[in-house]
This record gives sequence, structure tokens and C-alpha cells, in this order.
Amino acid sequence: MALESFQLPITDFQIGNETRRNSMLICVPIMAESVDQMLVQMQKAKDFGGDLVELRVDFLKNFVPRQDLAILIKQAPLPTLVTYRPRWEGGQYDGDESKRREALRLAMELGADYIDIELKVAHDFFNSLPGERPEKVRIIVSSHNYERTPSVEELSDLVARIQATGADIVKIATTAVDIIDNARIFQVLVHSQVPMIGLVMGERGLMSRILAAKFGGFLTFGSLEAGLASAPGQPTVKELLDLYNMRLIGPDTKVYGIIGNPISHSKSPHLYNASFKSSSFNGIYLPLLVDDVSTFITTYSAPDFAGYSYTIPHKEAGLKCCDEVDPIAKAIGAISCMIKRSTEGKLIGYNIDYLGGIAAIEEELRVSNGATLASGSPFAGKTFVVIGAGGAGKALAYGAYKKGARIVVANRTYDKAKELASKVRGQALTLAELNDFCPEEGMILVNTTPVGMEPRIEETPVSKEALKHYSLVFDSVYTPKLTRLLREAKQSGATIVFGTEMFINQAFIQFEMFTGLPAPKQLIRDVLARTT
Repeated sequence: MALESFQLPITDFQIGNETRRNSMLICVPIMAESVDQMLVQMQKAKDFGGDLVELRVDFLKNFVPRQDLAILIKQAPLPTLVTYRPRWEGGQYDGDESKRREALRLAMELGADYIDIELKVAHDFFNSLPGERPEKVRIIVSSHNYERTPSVEELSDLVARIQATGADIVKIATTAVDIIDNARIFQVLVHSQVPMIGLVMGERGLMSRILAAKFGGFLTFGSLEAGLASAPGQPTVKELLDLYNMRLIGPDTKVYGIIGNPISHSKSPHLYNASFKSSSFNGIYLPLLVDDVSTFITTYSAPDFAGYSYTIPHKEAGLKCCDEVDPIAKAIGAISCMIKRSTEGKLIGYNIDYLGGIAAIEEELRVSNGATLASGSPFAGKTFVVIGAGGAGKALAYGAYKKGARIVVANRTYDKAKELASKVRGQALTLAELNDFCPEEGMILVNTTPVGMEPRIEETPVSKEALKHYSLVFDSVYTPKLTRLLREAKQSGATIVFGTEMFINQAFIQFEMFTGLPAPKQLIRDVLARTT
């Protein structure tokens, strides 16, 4: 099922002194064990930029409804949503059901702005309301699926069932088994005729929590800080506002992102979202945890899904999904960037990894050798050892070969090393052979594998003893910036080049390809320095 084209009204909203491109609210869950702690957390929620607070009273110890709700609702610095979630719907309450519903009715009487009641008991709850309910309160009827995301047809039926209860606001939260599950929620959300909260839980559901602003969601949830999420995959308020620029997302916002697996470590969203904002470019850049590239591309085929970066392990798979491939990317056999051409929607693949990486290494070689630009490439005649035969390995091997280097490819799987080496007239090694490889002194070593990346930062692809044979060592890993490989290379006397330099150079190029605007180079450097 592909995400269809959509068209919502495009309007700027003025709320207080803030101009927004969407009216979606940020709701901050408050889950402390005491009323005093909740009061402190509510003030933080306001200070951090939240629009309303969800009082999760099922987390309170020794909860006295009339006393505690009166204090919390009266003293709340933001509008309140009262939720008393039972264990059978993923909450903490496991007591008498009639007492739980009585507490929610009491919250309405005491002035809560919203209350949440589960679909399973919604009819009974509405029937228990005495006469006319307070005008101020709006009732959210919710359904949570902690196993999967149903089909669009099932979701549409679920919306109808929730509406039939008398709900003011529909809430559906499902679980992402695959990132394409978000598209089903988007389809339902964009066509909903009533206010709707539609979210997909889990890391693969993150995009639903942010793009709900694009597709007309009523609210999204943002925790006070990491570790205080009320559901799996929930971002923080700070991330929603400062990283993803949620207030600036509108129906016509273009969607970009980095496709990989794993992906949570990526700094790309920090760079591109800050750059989009500084350049007034109407785009959002997301981390996209993708299992199958072809299925992802087919599902998110709407024109506003406009371009992607590619990282491990999907660079080769991405190439197969392109309508056209740049000749250099074709020669490398992998892409690092995909652009959707706006005129006819064709997907064009490029590989800019080699440009960023080769430029960073070449610049450092010139500095260390005291060479000038007129001296030709400092790669000429050098032995260039590449660890890894994936997309980045292919890119750097190809780039160095074009500059006149002799290429050696070391890989865990020898056949893959041999395949790449044959394309660049090079030599293939296994990783085990690399530790004893020394045809000459002053070689260049490049790691293009994830070995040494967070969280396994004490790993290294080659022994410290072997590093004494290299004059320069480059590591494409940039989290952490100073990997064990680079640290030991420096101790062995080699010049080191951080993966961040490759990352920065390709970010400049990619930003301009995405936007058609000059890259804010100093901003990109500053953001990367702050986040690594």
C-alpha cells in the first residue's frame, strides 16, 4: 500500500507570539509518584515549550482522587489531560474499574480540559455520565495496539467505532513492526473528519510522531527527558521543538531522511534540520530505520517524500531502487544520496561519499607532506588499504584508485574483498591477514566498517602493532569522533583524519542537492561539533 498524494490547507497559525505552520499540540506526559513531583514536572513542561500536560494519575502512589486532582488541575500551568490508564491497556492501575471511572468523572467536574477513556469501556463510561457534562472538557476515546498496526481498512473501522461512542477526539496508537506501518496511520489521519491523534509506537514509528504535524494530527506526545517516555519511541519535547522544528512543519513540507539500520546514532538530522531552518527551507529530515529499501520507497511514493541519504547497510539496495544512477555511483556499485526529481518523480542516485572522504584525506596528506596543489594528487603511488567492501568501502577505493593509488581491500568475507579489488585492479585480503600486511612503510589505512562505533567503542578493526606501518589513518565512524582505531593510530605516530571530515564534506554537497541553496557551512560545522 503506497502513501497517496494528499492536500491539506496550508495556513500559518499565530499562537501567542509564535508563528506556526501547523496547529498540532505537544502534550507532555507527567508520570511522577507524588503530587508535589507532578507539580514540578508540569512547570518544567511549560518551561520546555509544551502545550498541555497529560496527568498520568495511574502512576501516583496513594492516589486520593478528590484531593489530588483538585490540586493538580487547579495549579497546572498548562491545560490538562487526565489519564488513568489500566494495566489491561498498558497502564499502571489494577484496581476496581468503577473507582477508576469515578475518578475520571471527578476530573471533568474539577475542570480538566481533556480526559482519556479507553474504547473497551467508552460506552459504559458515557452512559454513566450524569446529564450534561461540563462544556469545557473534551473526551478522548483511545485504542492501543501493542503488537502491530492493522490495515487501513481495519483502522478506518476502528475510527468509526470510536466516533460512535460520542468521542470528541479519536486516539489510535499502534506498534510499528516495519517503518511502512506509519503510512497506514498517515492515510487514516489525513482523511479523518474529526480531531484525531494517530501515532505508531517503537523506534520504527518515530516518523509518525513528527509527521503527524504534516498530516493533520491533533497532538503528539513529547517526554520531559529521555527515560521518561510514556510509550516506546516517544521523543522528548526538546527534540520535537529544537531538533525536528515541529512548529515549522506544514502540509507542504518536504520530507527527507537518512535510510539505515541501525540509525539512532546518526547526527544527520541535527545537521540538516538546523540547516533547513537557517536557510528558511521548508523541509524536515528524519532518521529512518528501514528493513527493506524497495518496500519503503514503494510505500512512500508521494511527491513530498523528496530525497534520502543512505548509510549502512542499504547503499547497494538503494541503487537498485533508482530510476537513474549517476555514472560514478554506478561504477562504485552503491549510492549515498537519492533525489526525487520534482518534474516527473524519477529517483536519481548519486554517490558523494568518495568526494567527501577523498577530499578530507587528500587535504591532510597535503598538509603533512607540505605539498602544494600543483604537485598533483598525494595519493599517486601510495598503497591505500581499505577495510570493508560495502558502499563506503567501494566509494573510497574507487576514489583513491582514480587518484593514482594502489588499492588493497581487506574484508571479513574474502570473496567480497576480491570482487571489489578486481574492479580497481587491487589486492584482496582477509581481516586476519591485515595484521601482518606490510609491503612498505607509510601506507594509508581507511576503515569503512562500523567497528568501533557507539556503543561498542572499545572495538577496533586492526591491531595497534600493525598501525606503525601507516602514515595516515582515516576512520569513517564519527560516533565517537575519536575512535579506538584513531587513538591508537595517533599513538603509533600516524596522522589521523576524523570521520566527521568526510561527513561534513558530503553534507555540504548533499544539502545543496536537496535544496538548491548554498550550504551554511559554518553552521554545519558548529552543529556537528556540538553533537559529537
